[in-house]
Amino acid sequence: MKSKKDTVPARVRVVMTPGDMLRTMRGLQGLTQSKLAAESGVSQPAISAIEAGRVELGVDRARRLAAVLRVHPAVLLFPDWEPAAEAAPARASTLR
Repeated sequence: MKSKKDTVPARVRVVMTPGDMLRTMRGLQGLTQSKLAAESGVSQPAISAIEAGRVELGVDRARRLAAVLRVHPAVLLFPDWEPAAEAAPARASTLR
């Protein structure tokens, strides 16, 4: 029998674009492009173009869409962001 020391947790990594994340979040909430457009004020053709990767999402659109989807805009703008494991916080002592 293996112990917990012998196992390594799986790390699933899926690369997503903002358009992929928009499509995923919209689908999870059961919204059509037309319904999301009506509730957000972003046109349906613009939503389609964002999801297809033909148009950039942009901060303003991300805010409007995120409000309807009930997520933070960063979820849509940076779907594959991951903090660097080696990144150390800045120290106040270096700012003299």
